[in-house]
Amino acid sequence: MQIARARRNTLGDILTRSAARYPDKLALVYGQERLTYREFDNRVQQTAQVLRQDGVKRGTPVAVLSKNSMDFVLLVFATARLGAVLVPVNYMLTPDEIAYVLTDAAVVGVACAPDFVNTLEEALKRAGRGVEMRYEMDQLGAAHPGWQTLATRREGTFVGDGSNGDPLDADVTDDDVAQILYTSGTESQPKGVMLTHRSLVAEYVSTVVDGSMTAEDVSIYALPLYHSAQLNCFLGPSVYLGGTGIILSQASPELILRTVAEVRATLLFCPPTVWIGLLRHPNFHQYDLTSLQKCYYGAAIMPVEVLKELSQRLPQARFWNFYGQTEVAPLATILKPEDQLRKLGSAGKPGLNVETRIVDAEDHFVPPGTVGEIVHRTPHAMLGYLNQPDKTAAAFRGGWLHSGDLGVMDEEGYLTVVDRKKDMIKTGGINVASREVEEFLYQARRKALHFSAGELRRSPLGECFVLFKSVAD
Repeated sequence: MQIARARRNTLGDILTRSAARYPDKLALVYGQERLTYREFDNRVQQTAQVLRQDGVKRGTPVAVLSKNSMDFVLLVFATARLGAVLVPVNYMLTPDEIAYVLTDAAVVGVACAPDFVNTLEEALKRAGRGVEMRYEMDQLGAAHPGWQTLATRREGTFVGDGSNGDPLDADVTDDDVAQILYTSGTESQPKGVMLTHRSLVAEYVSTVVDGSMTAEDVSIYALPLYHSAQLNCFLGPSVYLGGTGIILSQASPELILRTVAEVRATLLFCPPTVWIGLLRHPNFHQYDLTSLQKCYYGAAIMPVEVLKELSQRLPQARFWNFYGQTEVAPLATILKPEDQLRKLGSAGKPGLNVETRIVDAEDHFVPPGTVGEIVHRTPHAMLGYLNQPDKTAAAFRGGWLHSGDLGVMDEEGYLTVVDRKKDMIKTGGINVASREVEEFLYQARRKALHFSAGELRRSPLGECFVLFKSVAD
């Protein structure tokens, strides 16, 4: 046990080490609140003390329903420090959908932003769960009846250093589950993806190395932290390095643009829809965005025409494409800046700690240029799907994690994602990827092309484009 503790590297440990390296460096900004790394670490320790006093311990599932906030980030690391399991919940879900997550994860504690208390109470009622540990986040003073304010509980809490022989993290191991993230993919019932500390730290290393991240980065956290991309490709690696993070409660284009200009942010991640929103914002050119050096996209396929426009309008910035899925925490492949135009539309090469191949329907490797399912071997990989051993076994068949995505590798080892296996459009007896439809529409819009139904039918993608004629026009 003593050897394992000395060798351990959990999410709680990486924050402790960053606080030791950069105690007075700015770690987090949320509105008017600013925390140095020393203050961040102390606040996490206080939050963990509160949770432990109420019975949270190693393996305890704690759900969080909130937009991005300071308390959200504190809970990520406080639960990790206790060996508890963070269960981030998508705040756009209905009470019935939230009830499913609470029940499946057997949640015994919940933390919630005030705006979502009524929704969560309804979900708890429908789940039939009598959860006593209920914390309201990011406010002082009175809470809703039956709830306690996390900040009030935290005030005056003793911050110990473990010298009394009873450290908070005494039993935590690298292979403990740190997070359960729910992903529905193309199926109706969500699946709880179990990610261990080891999975996450291995993924942080790949992200840092292949994403060229440093401790000098000033990052914007605008996308929801309940999603693995913002949480584990950017927040976690930034804390690991000792970078500075600016927490935004929403991904409003105006708010992102203004914040980048005000704080001189150097790093920004957005999915394609948000990058498009930034480009189309009428005030785009009114803000000084020259500080942006590192720009990332992912979570969906970036239209080639949009990428070209971004490169033209942010000429000082370098771009990375991060491809993956929650099951790999979520990074798998990276398209680096030097390949953005040379390999337009590609998802790049496998990350530092990842091996990626393409297989056919019988799980045999296929040669370059052949479309098949994308599979991975990586320490990033999930432990499995919670309560779903059959789906876990199917996902890991043959010793490879099956992504459910279709792709093709070229002769240089660059991956292009074609589509989800279940999203292929069948028309005229042939398969057409929905991505091909999207790319066609973006090209049509940008070039102001107008096609007749006959011209559309003669296109390489066949008659399915007739369905989208009005959009293209």
